[in-house]
Amino acid sequence: MSDEIKQLKLWTGNHYNEGIGRDDIFDKLREECGVFGVFNVPNASSLSYYGLHALQHRGEESAGICAVDTENGSRFAYHRGMGLVKEVFDKERIESLPGNRAIGHVRYSTAGESKLANAQPLIFRYRDGDLAVATNGNIVNAPEIRKELESQGSIFQTSSDTEVIAHLIARSPKSFEEAAKDALQRIIGGFAFLIMTNDKLLVASDPNGLRPLVMGKLGDGYVFSSESCAFESIGAEYVRDVQPGELLYLDADGMREDRYAEVERRATCAMEYIYFARPDSDINTINIHSARKRMGKQLAMESFVDADIVTGVPDSSISAAIGYAEQTGIPYELGLIKNKYTGRTFIQPSQELREQGVKMKLSAVRKVVEGKRVVMIDDSIVRGTTSRRIVNMLREAGATEVHVRITSPPFKNPCYYGIDTPDRKELVASSRTVQEMCEMINADSLSFLSQEGFIDSVGGNDGAYNRGMCLACFDNDYPTPVNEESDKSCSC
Repeated sequence: MSDEIKQLKLWTGNHYNEGIGRDDIFDKLREECGVFGVFNVPNASSLSYYGLHALQHRGEESAGICAVDTENGSRFAYHRGMGLVKEVFDKERIESLPGNRAIGHVRYSTAGESKLANAQPLIFRYRDGDLAVATNGNIVNAPEIRKELESQGSIFQTSSDTEVIAHLIARSPKSFEEAAKDALQRIIGGFAFLIMTNDKLLVASDPNGLRPLVMGKLGDGYVFSSESCAFESIGAEYVRDVQPGELLYLDADGMREDRYAEVERRATCAMEYIYFARPDSDINTINIHSARKRMGKQLAMESFVDADIVTGVPDSSISAAIGYAEQTGIPYELGLIKNKYTGRTFIQPSQELREQGVKMKLSAVRKVVEGKRVVMIDDSIVRGTTSRRIVNMLREAGATEVHVRITSPPFKNPCYYGIDTPDRKELVASSRTVQEMCEMINADSLSFLSQEGFIDSVGGNDGAYNRGMCLACFDNDYPTPVNEESDKSCSC
């Protein structure tokens, strides 16, 4: 690992491992879930605990682990709870989940769905024994399938779209493997599935690879994760990404590779590269920190502005800010600091207290920005309220000019594949020009990275459409059919 990434982890580690909760006063986008799986490795639940801790940034409301006790009849033992991983599990809880295979989950839900019943892994009893399901993403056609299944007598226990696949499997007269393949062929959306029975683990990625999923090796067994950063925490070796439409079966005979769908268009979520993934993760063999640095450099080439310092909004914009500074020769400074100890907060009832809450979480370093022309690098603008508060914070600390540079194209369209986004009408870029947004956030200038510049910065498959990324949030070109009238929120 390079010194640069080690340095970066010091800055980002606390944010990624100490979730700030769904009531965060910043209007950032929210990833929905993270999954982690272990097969044929001793102390699987302990490994899952550390893996989920590394994935805490992907879900901060609930956590769960289901293990198979292979020495006592391959029975399921599981625990789920509301809160961060370290709040849900302690030494005694982990010891109560013995076995050499397990799947785990961290979850961030949308409004109204933050409840224990939806915490994963979801556990079911069916004709062939026990079934546990953990997923990251969103099934776009879940409402239609759910309605059909309910008309046939299915009784759903949760509001999670993940439960749909369990019912499809349980109702099928075919073997588990064939039933799972049929179920995956019916659903549409962006998802990464870990499905476990008493003797098998099934791993699947959606046909477009929208949600990331990687495979690693540890001893004689395998591990699976939403991000590769989790492998380092348990000493596992990264093997490869699970491919779009791929289906992996793991049992006592080892691992068998299969497919349930052909890849029509690879479309990994662009926001993974921009914002969601940890900088020490690799997605499709592309290191996130390096990609963000290239975004910053490209942004500098596209929209240079003369200034005294460059600063990044912690934490996801630090890499890009370093790249912008290197390209322009303008010094990079820590002009903004995030307080890592604030933890979860509730949105305050008055505007005055709300603004104070912002300052509790983020503060400008007066001695760094005072009397300076500042380039403020951020990853995106959603509603615009966050950017306006931070710009005003820098001005209050004495910055003479604040130039905002965004390392993504304007975010104009909602996501239907597992990111909690506002409706289109709430996305400021969908109805305002760049100049109007600049005035709204009180900046001296505002520029976004071009779509072409973003694609080139990430790199990837030269022959694939958009280099194998989904850019629907920027260009409205969704890789699957979507119903814009339906609920786009993930309830995984």
